[in-house]
Amino acid sequence: MALLKEWHKIAYNEKMDQGEMQRFWADYFLKEQGVYEQLLTTPDEVVSGTVKELAEKYNLSLMEMTGFLDGINDCLVTPNPIEEMEEDTVVSLGFDKAKLYKGMVAANAEWLYGLPMWDDIFDKETQKALYLEQKKSGTVVVGKKVGRNDPCPCGSGRKYKQCCGK
Repeated sequence: MALLKEWHKIAYNEKMDQGEMQRFWADYFLKEQGVYEQLLTTPDEVVSGTVKELAEKYNLSLMEMTGFLDGINDCLVTPNPIEEMEEDTVVSLGFDKAKLYKGMVAANAEWLYGLPMWDDIFDKETQKALYLEQKKSGTVVVGKKVGRNDPCPCGSGRKYKQCCGK
């Protein structure tokens, strides 16, 4: 069975009680933070190897490494084949810095986008701009509603109710 399916069975186990699930994720997020601290210390270095080798390098279990790869995959320059990934699959952790920062913001992972290593990668203004860009990307802006007696937005000069509002 592909590693990703096994990870999903463990990580999203509905039979696990609430407290056990919270402990599982708290432990995972702590380990994930440790990996990101190492990766962000040398952000231009592209780390690669088999899933098993990377798990050993970052002191993670095979399943934890699979979860990490699942989480970072959308932020990689070249995505890994996570759907059919096995322990001997060669993967790369070459990430797009801006995409990764915005991905962390999108996940509401303040413990990740708040890491001090980001200060060496982006200045505070850039971090703020990326943060706002990501937050605004999910915001739907609804334009002002045209009233019946307002000028028609098509530019005809007629009232909306007499033109496009029919």
